[in-house]
Amino acid sequence: MTELVITKLGHLGDGLAEGIVVPGALPGETVVGEVAGGAMAAPKIVIPSADRVKAPCPHAKSCGGCVLQHGSDALVAAWKQGIVRDALRAQGIEAEIGQPVTSPAGSRRRAGFAGRRTKKGALAGFHGPRSHTLVEVRSCHVITPKLAALLPHLEALTVAGGSRKGEISFQATETLNGPDLAATGGKPLDLALHQALVELGAAAGLARLSWNGEQVAQWAAPDVHMGPARVTLPPGAFLQATSHGQAALTAAVEEITKGASRIADLFCGCGTFALPLSARADVAAYESEAPQVAALTSAWNRTDGLHQLKAEVRDLFRRPLMADELKGVEAVVIDPPRAGAAAQMAQLAKSGVEVIASVSCSPSSFARDAALLLAGGYEMGPVTVVDQFRWSPHVEIAAGFTRRS
Repeated sequence: MTELVITKLGHLGDGLAEGIVVPGALPGETVVGEVAGGAMAAPKIVIPSADRVKAPCPHAKSCGGCVLQHGSDALVAAWKQGIVRDALRAQGIEAEIGQPVTSPAGSRRRAGFAGRRTKKGALAGFHGPRSHTLVEVRSCHVITPKLAALLPHLEALTVAGGSRKGEISFQATETLNGPDLAATGGKPLDLALHQALVELGAAAGLARLSWNGEQVAQWAAPDVHMGPARVTLPPGAFLQATSHGQAALTAAVEEITKGASRIADLFCGCGTFALPLSARADVAAYESEAPQVAALTSAWNRTDGLHQLKAEVRDLFRRPLMADELKGVEAVVIDPPRAGAAAQMAQLAKSGVEVIASVSCSPSSFARDAALLLAGGYEMGPVTVVDQFRWSPHVEIAAGFTRRS
């Protein structure tokens, strides 16, 4: 048996001590257990931390969705600040990092579920920690009540369209008119299955159901609010995980770009930032996915009182907006995928744009891209940290960059 004192939390939420990973342990705790392969898989907590709390969810240990329900809110907030700080310091950057803006429990409006046939029917839920074990979760403290209410319906869909050899993956998004559900991995869609899915989807109160990439039925428009506009989401469209998180990031972007009358929104999606910004400024928006550009344009056309907004389909990884194309633009908003946007950031660093609002879901790529802007003559403002994935390692970041005079 080995005794260890936990020194810190790793980026995945595990306790760390002398290079050994201790799942479920908190900084300052004394633990004992067998160490194998650099980990103490089943630690016994000898001296608990003052920050240890009772996990609110009964599935906290068996479900892999949350890794830190046993830590106090203050501990989790400090951990997420530290994740961002460590990523920036790895690039030689020191910054003012704000207290995380945390979404309430039960507010996550999109989630991925899995369903599997069983001898007696079907099981739907989440995977266990670092495993393919499927865990039935009846009282999730993260997702919205409407998404939680889908679970028995997902089981019924799995019985109808699942095979005994594999899982069905369900991506569910809560919209204003009911859940939007996309299933992959099920049986091929034939006439009998199509009819069964239509009946089951109607019983579940879905807005739309897709099966292996094919739309089965749409009972209502899967709409969400983005600023003053109402956007009909195309299948698979990106959406911030909580409306609370979306509002926090939008407020940060609004503050960074205030006063700008001509704004470019890069990787605009369906208009998370472009539509709110168009309430006060002219916006040029760019996105590689044509259905998302079409949804953004349609929402803008249906909304009165907005400034000019032009949306263009453009792959900013292959064809980044060049520095000379940004002439006349007063502010840029950029919210790239997790990998970041090094090529586009390099062009922004060469541009004359006065203000850049950088939004990211990856601290490491955010820090790398921030270093490019700093090297190009920009100064970095305070960092806003948004925690819309409660109790998980994920974090959202927004920060402003102003060109030095």
